[in-house]
Amino acid sequence: MGERAVKAAVLVIGDEILSGRTQDVNIAQIAHFLAPLGITLGEARVVSDDQNAIVEAVRALAARWDYVFTTGGIGPTHDDITADAIAAAFGRPIDVREDARAILEERYGASGTELTEARLRMARIPDGASLIANPVTGAPGFQLENVFVLAGVPKICRGMLEDVAHRLEGGVVTHVVSVRIENAREGDLAEALGKIAQDYPACSIGSYPWFEELAGGSFRRGVELVARGTDEAELEEVDALLRALRR
Repeated sequence: MGERAVKAAVLVIGDEILSGRTQDVNIAQIAHFLAPLGITLGEARVVSDDQNAIVEAVRALAARWDYVFTTGGIGPTHDDITADAIAAAFGRPIDVREDARAILEERYGASGTELTEARLRMARIPDGASLIANPVTGAPGFQLENVFVLAGVPKICRGMLEDVAHRLEGGVVTHVVSVRIENAREGDLAEALGKIAQDYPACSIGSYPWFEELAGGSFRRGVELVARGTDEAELEEVDALLRALRR
């Protein structure tokens, strides 16, 4: 692990996300996967199944962040255009690649399923890309420069990440502490939190109100305080100061 901050972005692709029909969980699972590797998310975007929108977003994110992870749009249907968009973003030709075709032939052959022209779309890979193994369904993703193209189905996306970790150069790991305080409001803690944040500028400190409904219609409330930092000793000091606010 290096000592510099390494940051990534996630680009979620799909009309079904923007319509609200499907709820995204990949941003969270990618963030959780990357954190122990010393990589944090600096940005996440959601775009529709529109090639120009995907190309524009990929170019912008790839230029700004160390790594970019895209999810969605690499299946067999007409609206699965992510591979073409990635190829266009980097000015690369794209076509069915023999190693990807072989993977699909083996998978579909083992189940006695026909490898149709539609399914063969999943073997279209931009020139110069390296395949990302898919242990769930076989249909590969791919890496092109600092962009990793993954499936949108959460279980498949998570499986693909196992073939990504060894390709990443992480940085300093960010550690997290949290303190849950009952019967408190953010306004009650604002002055003290501001002082802690001023004294420990390298730590990121946030406060998040919570509410729990109880039997009979009553409820209890409080605030969860979360601090993030790369210096474990400093974070321990902040943790102690946050816990002192419970009194």
